[in-house]
Amino acid sequence: MAFRDHLDGAVKIDTTNPINEMRLQIESHPTEAIIFTSVDGADGHSAAANVCLRENMTNRFGIQPAELLTTLEWAMNNRSDPIKCEGNAPVMENSIEPVDLGKLPIPHHYPQDRGRYMSASIIIAEHEGKRNVSFHRQFVRDKNHLVARLVPRHLKTMVDEARSQGDSVNIAIVNGADPCLLLAAAMSFNEPIDELTVASSLYQKFYGEPMQVTTLENGVTVPADAEYAMCATITTEDDDEGPYIDITGTIDDIRKQPVIQVHSIHHRNKPVFHAILPGLAEHHALMGLPRAPTIFSSVSKVCDCRDVVMTSGGSGWLAAVVQIVPQSVEDAKNAIMAAFSGHPSMKAVTIVDTDINPADPVRVEWALMTRWQPDKDTVILSNQRGSSLDPTRTEDGLTSKIGYDATIPFGSEKKPFTSVL
Repeated sequence: MAFRDHLDGAVKIDTTNPINEMRLQIESHPTEAIIFTSVDGADGHSAAANVCLRENMTNRFGIQPAELLTTLEWAMNNRSDPIKCEGNAPVMENSIEPVDLGKLPIPHHYPQDRGRYMSASIIIAEHEGKRNVSFHRQFVRDKNHLVARLVPRHLKTMVDEARSQGDSVNIAIVNGADPCLLLAAAMSFNEPIDELTVASSLYQKFYGEPMQVTTLENGVTVPADAEYAMCATITTEDDDEGPYIDITGTIDDIRKQPVIQVHSIHHRNKPVFHAILPGLAEHHALMGLPRAPTIFSSVSKVCDCRDVVMTSGGSGWLAAVVQIVPQSVEDAKNAIMAAFSGHPSMKAVTIVDTDINPADPVRVEWALMTRWQPDKDTVILSNQRGSSLDPTRTEDGLTSKIGYDATIPFGSEKKPFTSVL
């Protein structure tokens, strides 16, 4: 399986302009996979969007949506090594020489954005025996340079350590990766973990075989079935990145961020470029779904956790609903604290019983209005580490957080709190 194998049934749009027009088409098909068979200025390349919606992925994987959460957690705890591709890897079938990012169907999504951005491309970095795979938006500065937003996680730590020694970091930029790898790349871990090993386990689970990989000129490992793989270096230079419309739909700040030099661009025959429109369903799915397993794992350590859903109103990042089976009076509040521990960027969490569908905002609000007492069932935390996506955070990055216990009061007769509708 590969990225292109997830496009069966996609809505076909013959021609589009990557400057704003691609965005309008994605907005008009918010719940359908789309393939742009022709993109102005990118001869021989097509583009796709809305591929990694939750329902699309679970249908392709042949599982129920609730199973995806437990499968992601399983892959985190049962990692396996990818295998070397035998023969020529599909991603190495063609090269663009000389390097020219302008020949790719990279969109300029919103008029407020600084310019063209790769939002679905992942960075695979290898430095001093460590490997990291993660998402980072990348502004196209010129034909062979990008400026990437690095949030304070493992890749930034790797780059900071290299720069302290005057070194650059060898990377690969991969676009059009299989959803298994995209889900793994979107995960965040408390300790350094090679996300390729998580992805390989997902390949094994869903496709019956491990992920196959190949090696670029700089020695960095990439998936053999990706649509694009670029050999690149994170340099010691910084440049302006932003403004950019991010997952919350608000304009993110201009910052000095690392410059990436692209040395070569490889791609499959008839490549399909993956474009994620920030702030809509696919962005929410890829940001939120991989966070749910870490919340699930953390909450499961303190009580019987059954499901976790990152909410659309929280942009798939800032809020969640957690479903539990309370077995003591403290379980719900313990679940609140554990959920924040599992996802420190989260700002709000609601705890519900198993008769409430955590993916249904109407039922969650109903549970709040019929089972929650604000003065007794609310946890408020001050001066907490917040998310850079939260515009209300303080200058030093702190915020307050809130947890709601919307479970039936423990030990109470359930009948008065149970809906018959």
